[in-house]
Amino acid sequence: MQYRVDPKSGNRLSALGFGCMRLPRGLPGQVDLEKTGALIQSAVERGVNYLDTAYIYGGSEAALGEVFRRFPGLREKIFLATKLPFYMCKHAEDFDRLFDSSLERLGTRRIDYYLIHNLTAPADWKAMCALGIEDWIARQKAAGRIGQAGFSFHGSQGDFLRLLELYPWDFTQIQYNYSDENYQAGKTGLQKAAAMGLPVMVMEPLLGGRLATGLPGNAGALLEQAAPGRSHAAWALRWLWDQPEVTLALSGMNDMAQLDDNLLTAEAAAPHCLTDLERGIYPKVVEIFRASYRIPCTGCNYCLPCPKKVNIPNCFAAYNASYAVDLFTGFQQYTTSSSVSLSRENSGARSCAACGACARKCPQQIDIPAQLKRVARRLEPAPMRWGARLHTKMHGIKFLERFAKM
Repeated sequence: MQYRVDPKSGNRLSALGFGCMRLPRGLPGQVDLEKTGALIQSAVERGVNYLDTAYIYGGSEAALGEVFRRFPGLREKIFLATKLPFYMCKHAEDFDRLFDSSLERLGTRRIDYYLIHNLTAPADWKAMCALGIEDWIARQKAAGRIGQAGFSFHGSQGDFLRLLELYPWDFTQIQYNYSDENYQAGKTGLQKAAAMGLPVMVMEPLLGGRLATGLPGNAGALLEQAAPGRSHAAWALRWLWDQPEVTLALSGMNDMAQLDDNLLTAEAAAPHCLTDLERGIYPKVVEIFRASYRIPCTGCNYCLPCPKKVNIPNCFAAYNASYAVDLFTGFQQYTTSSSVSLSRENSGARSCAACGACARKCPQQIDIPAQLKRVARRLEPAPMRWGARLHTKMHGIKFLERFAKM
């Protein structure tokens, strides 16, 4: 495992961090504690020492607390990060309420790296300051309940640069990957934060897995030709670790194969590890990827639940697949993820009421209602709806399940 030093605290952090937003889940959507515990224990034993969760990651904090209970001593081997949902803070008392809840779920007395979650504009930080957030952080640090204080960011580059100046932050966390080099905080924001002496944690290094398993075939062929046998995920992580300004990359690993591959990559990915030939491959892959990746959804699920029961991330994934692979694959994926919408509960893209609640919560700032209209036009045309409903009426819902497996 490669380690990089947090210049603010002196902590040695593993270049690979464990992102806990997408932990393994079983039915009905509960975190699979057996798989999660095995993954985290294996990761820590092999050198990973940074775990990142959040108050709003459904079941994640509680699951980590249970893992710490099942594996005594594991908590002391890692740096633990979680996040304050500032938009749930209307009164000063809310800081303690939410923070204490996180501590209880996690079964810990201290958060090593505490973030203001999804801080996107200076006005939001100033509103928190009006409630006394600065004094509150100082008290928690003095009491030993918070180690480092930072913020995660999904906004414009200009706002990121301004936020850096508004408080003596200990660290920051940004979305950054080779397909988003100039998106949100971007490379400019990364370099500015690093120049200020801040460690920078990177989220979405694989764009919600799209850069690992969702590349179009001709883009994947370019990578395979340049480095036979190297995974697409390894290409994405090596691009990040090549940059000395990146302190660590958070990967949401949910099976042992992903963990093994990421660990193998982390062992060899030091700053300036890329060759000139490798650096020349990325722009070619990005050009192909962007041509097929029409909606920049990362599958974070912040937009859910939808009051009309639309599974927004799945709709967008199917739409992108219809361009990245072919239309039939998009249809298959769409009927699998929203087959009910075409039969009984009407929860497909066409059910969107354009209420806008999802768009207000989207870290990628996607105009979700407008994009759902595009999905509906392409993947839920009238003949498809009529045919699906007729066959469902004649043969039952099993028809759609059989169609999805064709």
